[in-house]
Amino acid sequence: MSLVFGPDYVRAIAPYQGGKPISEVAREFGLVESTIVKLASNENPLGMPESARRAIEKAMNELGRYPDSNGFDLKRAISEKYRVPPDWITLGNGSNDILELAAHAFVQPGQSVVYSEYSFAVYPLATQAVGARAIVLPSKNFGHDLDAMAKAIAPDTRLVFIANPNNPTGTFVPAAELEAFLKRVPPQVVVVLDEAYNEYLAADLQYDSIAWARQYPNLLVSRTLSKAYGLAGLRVGFAIAQPPLTDLLNRIRQPFNVNSMAQAAAVAALTDRAFLEKSAQVNTEGYRQLTTAFQSLDIEFVPSYGNFILFRAGSDDGAGARVNLALLRQGIIVRPVGNYGLPQWLRVSIGLPEENSAFLDALKPALQAR
Repeated sequence: MSLVFGPDYVRAIAPYQGGKPISEVAREFGLVESTIVKLASNENPLGMPESARRAIEKAMNELGRYPDSNGFDLKRAISEKYRVPPDWITLGNGSNDILELAAHAFVQPGQSVVYSEYSFAVYPLATQAVGARAIVLPSKNFGHDLDAMAKAIAPDTRLVFIANPNNPTGTFVPAAELEAFLKRVPPQVVVVLDEAYNEYLAADLQYDSIAWARQYPNLLVSRTLSKAYGLAGLRVGFAIAQPPLTDLLNRIRQPFNVNSMAQAAAVAALTDRAFLEKSAQVNTEGYRQLTTAFQSLDIEFVPSYGNFILFRAGSDDGAGARVNLALLRQGIIVRPVGNYGLPQWLRVSIGLPEENSAFLDALKPALQAR
């Protein structure tokens, strides 16, 4: 008889699948890596800011020593930028780490977690990993139905995940609706407001979620430097919340979860306003380039507030896979979203103008695969 290890809820987890690496596509389809365009993982097409690169070069001299497990300099930079005390901050190995820490810190096996259909894949993974029960609410126009989510909170609910803007659909919940939701949530339920794409919002849509964290002791705001700040490969995220929440997160956080180079690069990037502004500008122009082409090609898409666009590849459930394969053969990597329950759709990250053009040139013949 073969041995079975671990609880059933862990064995039931389907591991997270990231966007295909360029090297894998080159091997699989016999392509030259330099000709491949990756628009699958919502990375910043500008790459890493030069300020962060210089900071990394300095940090390399200390790589023989452990990182600062408390992240003093990085916490100080976050504290100054967001005007919160350092003990309101938890550092993460990307914001994924923050999301998983939240599930482990606040939820016990058998309790429930609330999140929306078509929201970030890590929410169900984090829920399953702690043996919790998922309460998944149907989406509203591909986004969060906050009224339904509030009504669905059960006596055993301990955590709610909200992504704003949402991944993979790109939808956005206005500030007034979010604050109205926070007022309805019972105080023993922690709300994780996942703002990985916040920096791409237009100025008139920006809101002060940190002020809400001061007002609501059960709110945890999650941010990342993987997107607009261009540090995806270094994995830096952080949470801001009142100390009763951050104290629990820091009790279970790995002591060296953000490495020395990542900390140094993050400190530099957080103050690099010019790079952040350029990232937002490139994204705005790329969004216009792609959506104008989608309209001319009569391709349905979901209006997006992030650095990616969800578009319909065809009318049947095999369309996404077929068009994705046709794009891969041409050296274009986008993101299939069948695992989100969207098999007719694909998600494309917004790239540089020439990358967007290469994608659009490849898309036209790929659509014949529909």
